[in-house]
Amino acid sequence: MGAADVVPGVSGGTIAFISGIYQELIDTINKVDFSFFASWKKHGFKIAWQQINGSFLLALLSGIAISILTFSKIITHLLATEPIMVWSFFFGLVIASIFFVGKQIDKFSIGSISFFLLGTALSYYITIAEPVASPDSYPYLFLSGFIAIIAMILPGISGAFILLLMGSYAVVIGTINHFREGILSLNFQVIFQAVLKLGTFAIGAILGLKLFSKVLHWMFDNHRNSTLALLTGFMLGSLNKVWPWKEVISTRIDSHGVEVPFMEKSILPTAFNGDNQLLVAILLMIAGFLTIFIVEKVGAKFSK
Repeated sequence: MGAADVVPGVSGGTIAFISGIYQELIDTINKVDFSFFASWKKHGFKIAWQQINGSFLLALLSGIAISILTFSKIITHLLATEPIMVWSFFFGLVIASIFFVGKQIDKFSIGSISFFLLGTALSYYITIAEPVASPDSYPYLFLSGFIAIIAMILPGISGAFILLLMGSYAVVIGTINHFREGILSLNFQVIFQAVLKLGTFAIGAILGLKLFSKVLHWMFDNHRNSTLALLTGFMLGSLNKVWPWKEVISTRIDSHGVEVPFMEKSILPTAFNGDNQLLVAILLMIAGFLTIFIVEKVGAKFSK
């Protein structure tokens, strides 16, 4: 989930869904509140920890944190140097996820079809929306965390891409890289500044996650098919963002003074200016598709 959330266009929620932990994740987040401390005082830490499914949360959050710290620099490098390969793999991954989530809809109705179309249209619109400049004030970082975390737990809507649209992606990824470099060099000033920014972002994320988990919990309990249809639509609409072949419409200068793509549009491989790497791309799409298949099988095995 951490690796997926770093990539603009791929959702960690998709990984949670196909690995079989999505429902447990939403239910667990919904349980976590200040009653934990009352239960700790009354029944002891062990009982309170079990009530909030603490071991599950600790394992999951540790994995996400380690993955983000490990992959943030690798993925940003690969996106800059081998974009077709990266997007091809994730394109196959999302295609497989659409089939996986869609097949869990028990019954199609006018309502579920409407939600599917709504999710597709909304997600597609997000992929073609124009990103804003990159503000890095603390209030805006708080708002970015609040909104992005909602997208991160929704299959098909990329939290990283929402950050990109809000102009906060470069700030957040740059701060993560500074934090890692500060730890490696034992530069406590860099660490402190990074912790302030990441802490502000995290507080917004925690608040957004807690509030939105209640909405999702209610939706799954009362309108499961419509919710699954909406999530499937989100993933279908997001395919435009992860399509490997793009034409740059406009560029911008990033925080390092480097010219990078700002607005892009999807094009056919044959219209791509340069080596379209079509054969390698197709193989990586297949690899991404099979990855979801394998994760689904492993997730089903461990959820028994």
